[in-house]
Amino acid sequence: MLRWYGEHHRDLPWRRTQDPYAIWISEIMLQQTRVAAAEGHYQRFMKRFPTVVALALAELDDVLAHWSGLGYYRRARMLHRAAQVIVSEHGGKIPRDVMTLRGVPGIGPYTSAAIASIAYGVPVAVVDGNVERVLARLDGEGEQRGAVKWQRMAQAWLDEERPGEFNQAMMELGAMICVPRGPRCLECPVYTWCKTRGEHLVGKRAPMRSVEVAYGVVERTRLRKWQVLLEQRPDNSKQMPGLWELPLVTELPEAEPVMTLRHAITTTNYYARIFRLRAWQTPQRPRGSRRLWVHQEGLEEMALTGLTRKVMRRLGKMRA
Repeated sequence: MLRWYGEHHRDLPWRRTQDPYAIWISEIMLQQTRVAAAEGHYQRFMKRFPTVVALALAELDDVLAHWSGLGYYRRARMLHRAAQVIVSEHGGKIPRDVMTLRGVPGIGPYTSAAIASIAYGVPVAVVDGNVERVLARLDGEGEQRGAVKWQRMAQAWLDEERPGEFNQAMMELGAMICVPRGPRCLECPVYTWCKTRGEHLVGKRAPMRSVEVAYGVVERTRLRKWQVLLEQRPDNSKQMPGLWELPLVTELPEAEPVMTLRHAITTTNYYARIFRLRAWQTPQRPRGSRRLWVHQEGLEEMALTGLTRKVMRRLGKMRA
């Protein structure tokens, strides 16, 4: 495993450091986010918040703005809160003990093991979705065995002299070779020990549901600068509280939409129609929300919803 990892692993920015803060940020970003999507965000985030102290002292809106595009914004809120706890209770140093790490908001069994093993060399195995799939195929019993089973199996396999590299090797194997569909078995370094040698039965994915929505682009020019009207989601919103988006349209105008697009969030496909509206056509804002005119340069600094960011890019108002 270690020899295979040394020869074939991807060169990713968080693998060039043993800084526990950088490793922590990368692990939180990679939860439910593809590596390709996380890489650029990681570099921008680390440039803006290079230390745990910088993150703890930042305004939440600033943190959310630099997280914008990654989705699952609760992660960013917990990250910000965790940085404040680390500064106030641990002197600004990321703990190395697994159980102490688990006491930090937003750090669970997987993340604590990843930080401890990769940054500090603590011999504790990590089990994420990729590792669990590798273990399930090696074991030949399917994925119904449960978390305790896989944690014990991973710990038994662990190279305790190089736990960080070994954990990353297991994750890399699941991400690149032992993939859910069409695993590349003939390239697998542990093929000899695998009882499945191919796909195995996995749990069914939750079916996607479809929702139709409409938003309005309300524009104006002030001092020769283009501005767009944005609306902030209320703090008690069930999804993405505090983020900024285009005003939601409840009564469709007679005009044709300027664009239609699909935007997926977890198990929901949102089919959105985007209309250009005059200011007087804008529906009343929801209770608890607020509105703001934002010029083009300011869009990059706003904590926008993914759908709004996508619309602004298609309109040529933000960088792709």
